[in-house]
Amino acid sequence: MKIAPATLTAASLCLLAAPFTLAEEGGAGHHVPGGMSTMIDILPTQPGWVVESMYLHYSGDASAGSRIPIANRLGLGLDATSDAFTLGGIYTFEQQVLGAHYSVGAFVPYVWMNVEAQVRVGLLPPAFVSSSTDGLGDISILPVMMAWKSDNWQFNAALPIYAPTGDYRAGRLANPGLNHWSFDPTVGVAYANEETGFNFAVHTGFTFATENSDTSYRNGTVWHLDVSAQQLLPVGPGVLGIGVEAFYIEQVTGDSGRGATLGGFKGSTYGLGPVLSYILPVDDSAFVVEARWLTELETTNRPQGDYFWLKAVYQF
Repeated sequence: MKIAPATLTAASLCLLAAPFTLAEEGGAGHHVPGGMSTMIDILPTQPGWVVESMYLHYSGDASAGSRIPIANRLGLGLDATSDAFTLGGIYTFEQQVLGAHYSVGAFVPYVWMNVEAQVRVGLLPPAFVSSSTDGLGDISILPVMMAWKSDNWQFNAALPIYAPTGDYRAGRLANPGLNHWSFDPTVGVAYANEETGFNFAVHTGFTFATENSDTSYRNGTVWHLDVSAQQLLPVGPGVLGIGVEAFYIEQVTGDSGRGATLGGFKGSTYGLGPVLSYILPVDDSAFVVEARWLTELETTNRPQGDYFWLKAVYQF
């Protein structure tokens, strides 16, 4: 079986500022499992535009005795759900840089959240608090995306930057924004065999955060790893992809600042889940849609839950 090269054109880098993704303050960080993992996420190599919309649902909870610092409070037994819709675009230049296809882009999320927890204030007994809100999330900017192609292989390097544009208020449990900058240099390698339809990708990076000025809390550095494999099968006018993704996240330095009352509070998580995609060639362009469900198998110092992604990409 041979899959036409146009159907294997890289689609985009998927980025989303979504709550409750790591340990750190609020059990949250900017990197999201599944953000850059599969074929749909690989950096583009075809000059022109990529337009992408994404939906992410997350639901997770922490055990009743677990304490999580959140918005200048300590939450016990935190339970959180969030939904985020993100719209963004990437432009790839015809002129290569250092032998690489060079792209820039940006993504804007809108977030709906609900957070519940037992919260202690001063010497008073813990009280149940429920918080719901929605608003603009933290915008991600991609000033550097570079992709090197060599036969069936592609090597990627990117620098996502997350700006504190989202709504945030100290003392409120549900905040669409995190109130700090993050820098997430990421590299990876992808393989796609046009003859067999098999492809896989491995991406890794480190997320560095600035201090939350409202809470004097600075998240530690986080290492993340995403691995995926998919098999492409001709179905109708397009190509069906069936695969699996696994992720691992480890906080390698502790949290700091006056607000880090629990000390370093290092966290970790790992998990996996199925991936289903469909690629529809449109002349020299391509439309790709993908759904994936990722479940956390074990976590430390953070809620444990599930991520459901739905991504749609049009490249022209």
